[in-house]
Parts: sequence; C-alpha cells; structure tokens
Amino acid sequence: MKRALLCSAMALLLVANAPAADYDVVIRGGRVLDGAGNPWVRADVAIKGGRVVQVGQVAGHGAKEIDAKGRYVSPGFIDMMDQSGGVLLKNGAAENKLRMGVTTVIAGEGGTPVEAAQIPSYFAQLEKQGISVNFGSYYSTTQARMKAMGDGAGNPTPAQMDIMRKEVRTAMEAGAFGVTSALIYPPSSFATTADLISMAKVSAQCGGFYATHMRDESGDLVKAVNEAIEIGETSGAKVEIFHLKAAFAPGWGKLMPEAIAAVNAARARGVDVAADLYPYTAGGTGLEIIAPSWVWADGVQKGIERLKDPKLRERMKKEVAAGSMPGWSNLVQASGGFGNVILANGFSQKYAPYHGQSLEKIGAALKRDPADVAWDILLEGLPNRSVALYFMMNEGDIETALHQPWVSIGSDAAASEKFGEMDALGLPHPRAYGTFPRIIAEYVKRRPVLSLEDAVRKMTGWPAQRMGLTDRGLIRDGMRADIVIFDLERLDDVASWAKPTAAPTGIDTVLVNGVVTIEDGKHSGAKAGAVLRHGCGG
Repeated sequence: MKRALLCSAMALLLVANAPAADYDVVIRGGRVLDGAGNPWVRADVAIKGGRVVQVGQVAGHGAKEIDAKGRYVSPGFIDMMDQSGGVLLKNGAAENKLRMGVTTVIAGEGGTPVEAAQIPSYFAQLEKQGISVNFGSYYSTTQARMKAMGDGAGNPTPAQMDIMRKEVRTAMEAGAFGVTSALIYPPSSFATTADLISMAKVSAQCGGFYATHMRDESGDLVKAVNEAIEIGETSGAKVEIFHLKAAFAPGWGKLMPEAIAAVNAARARGVDVAADLYPYTAGGTGLEIIAPSWVWADGVQKGIERLKDPKLRERMKKEVAAGSMPGWSNLVQASGGFGNVILANGFSQKYAPYHGQSLEKIGAALKRDPADVAWDILLEGLPNRSVALYFMMNEGDIETALHQPWVSIGSDAAASEKFGEMDALGLPHPRAYGTFPRIIAEYVKRRPVLSLEDAVRKMTGWPAQRMGLTDRGLIRDGMRADIVIFDLERLDDVASWAKPTAAPTGIDTVLVNGVVTIEDGKHSGAKAGAVLRHGCGG
C-alpha cells in the first residue's frame, strides 16, 4: 500500500514538473501539401490558438502529438457548393462532410433558410449552438423576388425591383458572399437577365458574387454560360458557375469544350468568372423539373392543380416528348429518355418498392406513361420533394472540365442530420459521402487526370482565394489550422449508386480551427467551426 502511494506521489510530481506544452498540436513527419499546388515536403506542423505557427522541423512539443509518418497533410477541403444551410440548425456535426476531409462549406444555391433581415440572428444561432465545419452562405435572388412579388411569373415593377435590391443589400451587409440564382427552377426561371444584373450590381458593390445554377446545362449550355458572363461583366460581380456540366447526351464531347472556351475568353478580357463541379455522371433533383415551366407560372399551388388535370397532362406529355423550350430545360431529353431517369426517393410507401428503378421500368410495371408516373409520384410525396437521379453527363466531359485551373469542387449535397443516412435533401446520391475523396481516388490514383498537388489545390488553396478566405486554404505560418491527414494508399470514396451513404476510407484525422474533430476516423464531438461572413463596406 505504501509503495503504491509512493508511486502515485512520484507520478503527480513528474506531471507537476513537466514543462508546459509549446503548442496545442504538433503533426509530426507528414508529407505536407501546402494547398498552392507545390510538391509535398516532409515537415512537422505546429498549431497554437487555432493557427499554424510553424512548418518545418518543430523542436517544441504539443499538448497533442499526431504521428503523420507515411501520410499526407493537407489543408482542409472547401466545398464550394454545399446545401447545409438548414440542417446545421438541427445538427451541427456535419459528419459526412468532415469524413470526406471537408472543413469549410459555402452554401446558398437556394439562399439562406431565413429572410435577409434575419440573417444576423441565423448566424448567431449557428454560433451559439456550435457547428463542426466553417460555414458561409450566399443569398438567393429568388428569395428577394418572392419577397417582392410572390412565386408567380411576370416582370417586377420598379417599386418591386427596389424591394429586391434592398433585400440583397440587407443580406450582403449581414455577411452573405453574394447572390445566387437557380434558373431551371420556377420561380427563379422567371427572372430576366436584366433583373439578375440589377441585383448582382448590389452584390458587386460589396465585392460579392453572382453564383448561378445556369438557365440551361443541356443543349443551350453555351448560351447559358454567356448569360452568366454577361451578368457578371455588366454588374461587376464575380461569377461562379455552379456544378459545371454538359448535361446533354447528344452534345457530349462538343458542348463542354465550347463552354470552357467561352469562360476562357471572358477571363482573358478581365471577367472574374470560374466554376465548380461534382465528379459524377448523374445529377439529382426533384421530379417537378419534368413539368414544363408554364405549369408553375402562377405559383406552386396552381401548379399542383394543373398536374392533377388529365387534359393538361396530355399537353405536358407532348411537350416532354418534343424537348426543351424557352424557359425550360427538359432533363428527360437531356438524359436520353425516361430509361436514364432513376427514382431516388418518392417519399411514400406506395412507391418505395420502385426506388432505384428507371421511370421507364416503373411505367411498364404500372402500365402507365412514364411522365404520368413522375407526376403521380410527385403528388403522392407532397409536401416532400420527390427526387430522381438524371444520368446526363459523361466522364470525358468531367475530365475536360477538371483540367481547367479555374475549376474547383462542390458537392451539391447537404450535411446529413444523422451520419450514415441520406443528406438533408433526402437524395441518395454518392456525392454527399464521396465527392472529395473521389477527386483523388478516381482522378489521381485510378486514372492520371490530375496530379495529387493540383487535385488538392482545387479543393483548398484555389477555392479559398476565390472566396476571399485569406487565412484559410494553405498550410503556412499564420493560417487557420483547417487540416486533413490522409493515407493515399487507403484513400477511396467507396460511396456508389448502390451504396450512396458508404463512408470513405483513408481519412482518419481532420482538424477544424486547430481542434481535432475527426480522430481515428470518428467524430470527436468538437464544434470548432466558425460562421464566415463576407465583408461589405459602405
């Protein structure tokens, strides 16, 4: 007993006399990729107060020491097209994002989950509850439009446009990074180029963005790219093209090079335009896109009534068969037919057995026209948004886009409220669990499309510079310590069409603002993420 007490006393004495840690964390002996595209160097990384304070041979010791020998140490990945604005209020863990190595997300394709005037309290609530990733958001031009004139078609009056610009200004002063549009979806699709320029000018006054899900990503892709460029060039706003794709089977191999040429020409004359993408051949969105835009011209409720009208359905089916028309992107045509449109989530027990099947096969089984099946499922699933996978892209075009130095990566997916389940959009698409590791696993390891250094640059240093996050995206002295440590040999995206929520492998450690948040492949419970606000002076 006396001997045990003596040992305990000696142990306490050694702890008491132990030198204080020089750093909060020291990552030892990893292959450090700085995020700027430079070749890796073997180095230690010392972190204190949430920032990198030394890169090189670190003599001091950390309160926490991480052995990174044989692994790569990279800045945390930045998701340039996130959809987590609402779910983070319910659960700030964002584990599916972190497990991909993502430490910062930029949301807001559909805007903020609150009105412009409520953005400060929304941000404050996120900070009070705590989030595990850094979070920034755009504000939607459609939010401003609905505030001023509801969800129907039509041109705004001068007074309504004044309301819209004021809403944008309020959002920008609250910290939004810019304004967005989603121009294939009503009522966003009802906005004219002139409307968008007017609102983008307000964003530009704050050095902000016009970020867009373009009016067409199919046969009129190049026309849509040129519209986005025109909006930026006229307004002065920086242009971000969301999920760049050539979603039109007849135009594979042709449209993407033409779109890239349009962007390069604009950049050559000084337009600040760039794009992001997700590395998959299918997009995912609601079944409502299968209905022509005129169906929704008088608002959602009227559109639902029209979908129930057998006579109007006959007209709609003829238009679906005819292809796209002005103001409407026909994603059935873009996919090459209903056989390439896969029901992902119908939000009803009635259609649950058909999940994973094409609308063509479901129609055959039910002896119904596939278009009728789509609209029946949509109505049955209300008030939820029934969703499908639209196989519209090909790998050759993805590779062509990835080669562009101005292309970054965005998942177009939300955090999952519960890890291992679908993201908050209710869409079982592998991009929610696999996007960022897939960039390395598929396009660096499995086929030589990108070098490792450039792949990391596209996910770190470049998007940070793009978004004006001057203290993130690089591993250098003074930068915020958002860091991912990965084993290149083990790194794999794993998530597939058959198993879209499978977790990636090879990413075992992730730090957010210097705090270990993924450790040994599991969420530590830390909520060290920050709300990122874009400044707006004057």
